[in-house]
Amino acid sequence: MKLINFTLLFFLAEITICSAQIKVDTRQFNPKNEAELQVKGNLLEFKWPTAAGQKGTVVLDLSASKPLFQKIALNKGASQKLISENLDPTFILSIGKRDLLSQNGWNIFFDKVPLKPFKSFPVQFKKKTAAVRTEGSHTIIRIGEMQCERFEGVLEITFYNGSPLFNVAAVMSTDVDATAVVYDAGLLNKADSWKQISWTNTGDTLVHATVDKSNAAKDLAVKYRSITASSAQGTLALFPAPHQYFYPLDEAFNLKFTWYGNNYRDMAPGYGMGIRQELKGDNRFVPWFNAPPNSKQRMNFFCLLTDQDAADAFTAVKRFTNNDKYVKLPGFKTMSSHFHNEFIMNVVLAGKPIPEKPEFVEVFKRLGVDMVHLGEFHYTANPKGPDEKRLKELKALFEQCERLSDRDFLLMPGEEPNEFFGGHWLQIFPKPVYWVMSRDKGVPYVEDRPGFGKVYHVGDKKDMLKLLEDEQGLAWTAHARTKGSVNAPDVYAQEDFFLSDRFMGAAWKAMPADLSQPRLGGRVLGLLDDMNNWGLKKTVIAEADLFTITHQNEMYAHNNVNYLMLDKIPDYKEGWKPVVEAMQKGKFFSSTGEVLMPELKVNGKHSGETLSLAADGTADVAVKLRWTFPMNFIEVVSGDGLRVYQEKIDLTKTKAFGDQLFQFKANLKGRKWLRVAAWDIAANGAFSQTFYIQP
Repeated sequence: MKLINFTLLFFLAEITICSAQIKVDTRQFNPKNEAELQVKGNLLEFKWPTAAGQKGTVVLDLSASKPLFQKIALNKGASQKLISENLDPTFILSIGKRDLLSQNGWNIFFDKVPLKPFKSFPVQFKKKTAAVRTEGSHTIIRIGEMQCERFEGVLEITFYNGSPLFNVAAVMSTDVDATAVVYDAGLLNKADSWKQISWTNTGDTLVHATVDKSNAAKDLAVKYRSITASSAQGTLALFPAPHQYFYPLDEAFNLKFTWYGNNYRDMAPGYGMGIRQELKGDNRFVPWFNAPPNSKQRMNFFCLLTDQDAADAFTAVKRFTNNDKYVKLPGFKTMSSHFHNEFIMNVVLAGKPIPEKPEFVEVFKRLGVDMVHLGEFHYTANPKGPDEKRLKELKALFEQCERLSDRDFLLMPGEEPNEFFGGHWLQIFPKPVYWVMSRDKGVPYVEDRPGFGKVYHVGDKKDMLKLLEDEQGLAWTAHARTKGSVNAPDVYAQEDFFLSDRFMGAAWKAMPADLSQPRLGGRVLGLLDDMNNWGLKKTVIAEADLFTITHQNEMYAHNNVNYLMLDKIPDYKEGWKPVVEAMQKGKFFSSTGEVLMPELKVNGKHSGETLSLAADGTADVAVKLRWTFPMNFIEVVSGDGLRVYQEKIDLTKTKAFGDQLFQFKANLKGRKWLRVAAWDIAANGAFSQTFYIQP
């Protein structure tokens, strides 16, 4: 009898724990910040302004056994439309081992994480604590706890005033060193509110599928990285951060980054939809994401609501990336660099039919890229000769670049020579230049050749620097401090060629990837700061470093762009000296596409110029930004020759789709240089080149 009573008491205690009301901490919630919050038992009802005259409503059920999102709706006045109900977030975390020994620590790219032991786990979510806080125009609801093997953390749901947008994130960390991760995520529908799943296929056509909960989950190759679920009264779109979600690869293949259906990967019980990663990547070097010890990894996705159909939802989603296109800015022309498309060797000189409009050119035009700098002949040609082969290859390259250029598009020849200087590097000349990457004894440095004109032979780093000087070309370190440049430019920072103004600096790409960082590409931004503290006037352009370029690829996620201060696109026949000069003099900013800097002056000066400080050591910064996602912060990064300083200007009061001039004073006493960057809530951003300070 005593045993029975004990069992009964234990059972009743379990019921009490499971049904116990969770106390919601609202001390950091600002009720005067447009959003509304009500807590009734285990139901947390939150409302936020999504548009003029419209509010979003989310009811969260904090009961242990109930779906988290009891209701998601849009309200206009007294009218409410139910978009979805009874949804649970789901996360799957794949955990592998980072190689921190063979290359440059956490900056490694040449890692093959999925070829080493790894495991995938569903993230366990238990509702034990809840807190709500206000940050600017954002409201963050934090629910604990989440646990997955060596990782633990909380769920964060962030709502953005002024937009029917919210973010769902598993914020988790581990204390285990040398960890690399990827994640899949989504929403599971525990009711029958979803009637239709929709996506845009790689042919840019909207496709629909009727919800059938008996259908096993399937992976989809889509455009715009998005998938939607429609109910009788509206649509919910789900999509990742457009650049942050994609760890670096050499290829931009579309690896089916979305999913829908029942029991995804046998680890998401129920019918749902979401985002995913192909664990083996492109089957080459696959580094996954860095997860350093105790870093808070934000494994997240966005949701966007509309009371219309899927077509309307996709129109709204695409606005956040300007339809996956780099917008035009008066006084600027867009330029992207470092593409190993190998059109010359694989098509032109391979004897294949030469298309009038090659696909790769159409891809760039569709992206809104005005000027493209190629990296042809990447281990495919004869850079060292013999001359008859090398000159034929260059001539074909120059002819095709001229043929494919027009008044609205410039295709600039370029290579990644990887000779003479050490590491990997790229070059650009302001016009076609014939040169061979070898010089035998007795062969002159330069000679005239019938049918080619000047032909240079380069035998060492001195010859290479002289060629850059003679033809006013530029060189720079490709993928600095990683890949084939793991020790560059540091290893040659005192060499004459690097100290020359013909060595521009380096190139930026969002690698390595780390989901705990609020910005992308810290590796090269840190290098830019180092070069500035070395006392050198160097610049950094954004690079893509991609091979295959097709309409089917996920080009936008892996690409970036430089906005050069140019009024017009140079004519190919006249050369592209203005492009080279803008690159060398820092007359540009770089961007992922969502954040733009159409105006930036410090004490009236542009980037690349030298300014004087006020007597108190301050300077007036005026930066005009245009953005899609709500902004996060502006940062003024400066240095005194030894240390780097960061001053943040909080922008969390901003809302989606803004255009504003920000003016403030920066304290720069004792500094020698500065640069300005701006980042949004999805880690998209733009960064300027350096301003120099008069001693």
